[in-house]
Amino acid sequence: MQKIEVLNNITHEQLKINPIFSAELGDNLVSTVTFLTELSQVQKEYPILCRIDPETNEYQAVVFFGFEKDENLFLVDVNPVAQHHLGWNAEYVPAAVARGPFSIGMHREIVDGLERQNAMVHIDINHSKAKSADGPKLFLENGGQSDYLDRISKTLEIIKDGLHLTKLMFDAFNKYQLLDSVVLDIEFQNQTKLKISGFETINTDKLSQLNGAALEELNKSGFLQAAYFIAASMSNIRKLIDWKNRKLAAGDAN
Repeated sequence: MQKIEVLNNITHEQLKINPIFSAELGDNLVSTVTFLTELSQVQKEYPILCRIDPETNEYQAVVFFGFEKDENLFLVDVNPVAQHHLGWNAEYVPAAVARGPFSIGMHREIVDGLERQNAMVHIDINHSKAKSADGPKLFLENGGQSDYLDRISKTLEIIKDGLHLTKLMFDAFNKYQLLDSVVLDIEFQNQTKLKISGFETINTDKLSQLNGAALEELNKSGFLQAAYFIAASMSNIRKLIDWKNRKLAAGDAN
């Protein structure tokens, strides 16, 4: 069960966080959401598909790590020499995963009779990564933030800013009807077949046919580049298929 607390340098002075990514620590995710604020990094290494979240009825961008439940093909054995992120085979980890046990919560405050909403870092102290005897500390001896916590704070900013901006991005995509449904028919080398449906992607033909005013609007907002990022990311499906085939081959060999 989660136990969420506002992070502070007194209660959590000695708290250490396990920086490793692994299935045992809850990172065996087949997919997660991603945000406009990180698409430039995400599209380099992961396929991005779009869908309507059945809970919120809002569009979201989804990044894939594998093809079946609990399968994350980016998880590998830890190699401190070769890996920027321990246990994760990529240069960038999407913010929704990289945040680990941390989140941002809004706190109401009255100043000079006016209400303000302040963003504050929270931590789930029952999270598996928050129960570590080793790993980086969150605070320095003088109470300041460690480099690790600075990185986490930046990751949380990506999510906080991205929530609103991503909604505006999808509003623009739908205004110009740029999203089309996509079905992925995949066959692995062991003849196993998989169909991925219920998702959408950018129709680049429609994008290229937009008039100058529409293109200018999308370009000024940064959504034009985002559309091409999403479209280009689909090439990473091939990489995941290759990784899956190697995994299947290794299993057959054992």
